[in-house]
Amino acid sequence: MNEILRNRQGLTEVEFLEKYDPSMFERPSVTVDMLIFTVVDEEEENYRKLPEKALKLLMVKRGDHPFMGQWALPGGFVSMQESIEDAALRELKTETNVDNVYMEQLYTWGDVGRDPRTRVISCSYMALADSTKLNIVAGDDADDAKWFNIRYNITQEKKTITEKGYIVEKQYSINLWNDQSRTHGRAVSEANDQSEALSAIVNVVEAVEGRVIKTSREVVESNGIAFDHAKMIEYGIERLKNKIEYTDIAFNLMPELFTLSELQQVYEVILGRELLAAAFRRKIADMVIETNQFTKDAGHRPSKLYRFNHSWRAL
Repeated sequence: MNEILRNRQGLTEVEFLEKYDPSMFERPSVTVDMLIFTVVDEEEENYRKLPEKALKLLMVKRGDHPFMGQWALPGGFVSMQESIEDAALRELKTETNVDNVYMEQLYTWGDVGRDPRTRVISCSYMALADSTKLNIVAGDDADDAKWFNIRYNITQEKKTITEKGYIVEKQYSINLWNDQSRTHGRAVSEANDQSEALSAIVNVVEAVEGRVIKTSREVVESNGIAFDHAKMIEYGIERLKNKIEYTDIAFNLMPELFTLSELQQVYEVILGRELLAAAFRRKIADMVIETNQFTKDAGHRPSKLYRFNHSWRAL
């Protein structure tokens, strides 16, 4: 017979829960913020030349305070009746009108002053989607939703040796812009249909002492990007660049059928560098399956089409 456990006040678990007062502790609000990436073909004047790829990030223009008129990552508050992941899936569906895409949790952001309204803790998620399947819809609290091109690079880097390890300081420059091609889910005036340019500088400090690594981030400058979302963008891009090296994450950005040149372009635009074609094809050889289909673009030599090999890990 199991013994009934009682606490110091002599209460069983059932009695304790009946008397429990959740107002004893302050309860911060919880939000989810989505970094939704896609890759699109840039317009190419020479139809005989393969179009360049561009990595894009979805941003929404805030329609209310705080940061009214600035651009933020799509997101929203988590309700008491849903899990954080369910909230992220809901926001993804609400903001992009698509589901069943790759999504992973990135990081939890909990600086005390990160939201001027109240104490807000945010869980950021990254989603990767094929641009041909997206139908963007601006949420009720947003004035607009746009895809922004990304320029991202390290502008400063310094390493300092300490008594117990070392400190690496990196400064990242983030530039986001669109080309006046706006995707939204409601009618707005032509006056709002103009290009936007956003930028931020984020400092990342990594302190290493033996096996202990502490990383901190600070938004040094932010122009047009709301809250601390520049930190999330920096973190999300770094995660994407790292994971593309050793996983099949890039295939979530591809249509069902693609050429190897198109796939290489996606890798290059994310990594920010050119890749040797022969080495790249060896690297992804097990990840793709050759089909008997070819491209039919006018002006281009037909190229073999491939599809993702879902069983490549078993190989």
